[in-house]
Amino acid sequence: MLTAFAKPKVNLFLHVTGRRDDGYHLLESLVVFPDGGDKLSLSPGDELSLTTTGPFSDEVGRAEDNLVLKAAKLLSSRQPDLPGVHIILSKNLPVASGIGGGSADAAAALTLLNQFWRLNKTPEDLAKVGLELGADVPACLFGKPAIMRGIGEKLTPLSHFPDFHLVLANPGLAISTPDVFKRLSPPFTDEDPSSENLPTELSELVDWIGHRSNDLQSVAIELVPEIATVLEEISSQSNCLLSRMSGSGATCFGIFAMKEEAKRAAKNIKSCYPTWNVSTHSHFETSPNE
Repeated sequence: MLTAFAKPKVNLFLHVTGRRDDGYHLLESLVVFPDGGDKLSLSPGDELSLTTTGPFSDEVGRAEDNLVLKAAKLLSSRQPDLPGVHIILSKNLPVASGIGGGSADAAAALTLLNQFWRLNKTPEDLAKVGLELGADVPACLFGKPAIMRGIGEKLTPLSHFPDFHLVLANPGLAISTPDVFKRLSPPFTDEDPSSENLPTELSELVDWIGHRSNDLQSVAIELVPEIATVLEEISSQSNCLLSRMSGSGATCFGIFAMKEEAKRAAKNIKSCYPTWNVSTHSHFETSPNE
């Protein structure tokens, strides 16, 4: 059995820089992929099939609508007569929460299926397939700190990125990404040429990020006012360096220098808001598996 984690995608800043004629918005965002997330497992099967488990499995919907199964069908359509595979998706993070869950799941599925079927596709090949599934999938396939531009498909890798720890908190409310973008209106934010030469010390990086924003945050708060409460709660925790919403929400994050600080903050938040989904995640420049 092959297994992999679909790491959450966290937007440390997110600027909307324009809108294409087809309606898609152009972005500039610093994305990171801390540990944890949903888990995928693959084993031989009679056909392509998907079983969903985990604390958020009830929120996933029909299997045929899931990006994991769509990824498997899209990849297999390029090479007929491949053996069947059964995929188990353990959904550990909330659905429609601004941390790329479905896209990360699809990226993990493409990576595992490439191994399982021995297709020998390059990362570039998989990224092309992934872009057909969603604009975030190529970034999730890359899975390392990057500046993301275009509709999400243009990636500039970032090296020498500092280690840090995150608290992710979601008030238990899904939010529609299209609904957020529909409420967004010009003027848009200019691209930032300094984004490709970031500070390597955590304190300096946090200060740099603090001078940027998530352009979707205020719009998302209009739709889900509880997001403001989440941000206030995270920022009030001791040693929180920065709090902000990720993606189109409703998940928000807090950056902490030490793992113990993040765990303590998560415990405090959960004790005050037991119905929220609160978790801690670590980002390291080089993961133990690399």
